[in-house]
Amino acid sequence: MSGALVRFLPFELWVICLSESATTLPFVSLSPTAVIYVLHVHPSRSDDLDQPENFRIEPELPIAEYLDGFGNRCGRVNPPAGVVRFLNEAVIRNPGELDVYAPEAAQHDVRELPLETLSFLLPSRYCEVDSELLDFAWRTFGNTPPGWARVQAICDFVHSHLRFDYLKARANRTALDAFHERVGVCRDFTHLAVALCRCLNVPARYATGYLGDIGVPPVPDPMDFSAWFEAYLGGHWHTFDPTPQLPPDCAASLSGAGVTPGMFRSPWSLASTDLRTSA
Repeated sequence: MSGALVRFLPFELWVICLSESATTLPFVSLSPTAVIYVLHVHPSRSDDLDQPENFRIEPELPIAEYLDGFGNRCGRVNPPAGVVRFLNEAVIRNPGELDVYAPEAAQHDVRELPLETLSFLLPSRYCEVDSELLDFAWRTFGNTPPGWARVQAICDFVHSHLRFDYLKARANRTALDAFHERVGVCRDFTHLAVALCRCLNVPARYATGYLGDIGVPPVPDPMDFSAWFEAYLGGHWHTFDPTPQLPPDCAASLSGAGVTPGMFRSPWSLASTDLRTSA
C-alpha cells in the first residue's frame, strides 16, 4: 500500500435538537500512506455547534487542512506504517425540521437554470447520464408532468425497480449497474434516481446523513446511516428519497411510495463523496 491515497468519509451522528457526536476511526497501514479525510462538520453548519469540535489524530501528526471545490472541510495527513486513529467529538443543535413537501415546485427550462446548478446535470463516475439511461429516461418519464411529479415518478420507479439488500452492497456499483442488477442499498437507489433526473435536465445531487426517528413508529435500533438526493425545482433544492427505510404504511402516509418528503432526517451538511458534488 506504499504511496496509496486513502479518502475517509464522514460519519458523525447528528440527532435532533442538542446532540453529541463521537467518532473513532482506526486505520491500519503496512507502509507510509497519504490519507485525505472528510470528518468535520460542514462550514455551513459551524454556527450550530454548541462547542467546538474536538478533532484529533493518534498518534499526533501534522495536518494540512483545506476546503475543496464544494466547500467541504478536508484534511491531509501522512501517517507512518502502523495504526492511526481519527477521533472527533461535537455537540450540535439541529432544528429537526421536516423535509419540505412542495408538489407545485416547477422544473426550470435548462436555459434558465442558475449557473451553479449546471454541474449537477453532468455524467459522473457513479451516474452515467451519457448511457442507455438517457433514452430510457425520456421514453419512461418524458410524458410525465415536469417538476415535482416527474421527480416523484422517478423515485417511485427506482423504489419498485430495485430490491434493497445489505448483503449485495459493493462500493463500485454505478447507477447503470444498479439499473441492470436490480439490487442495491440506499446509495445505489440514490445514484440511479440522480442519474435519471439529470437525464431529464433536472439538476440532482447526492446527499448523505442519518434518518431520524421523529414522526415514525419507534424502533429499538439506532438511527440508520442513509443516502438520499436533492433535486433543484422551483428555485430551491428539495429532498427526495427513493429508499425510505420505513414500514410501507408509514411511508405511504407521508407522500406515497418511493419518496418521503415530510420526514425528519439528520444530514451532515458536510460532504461525503457526493453531497455538494456532482456524484
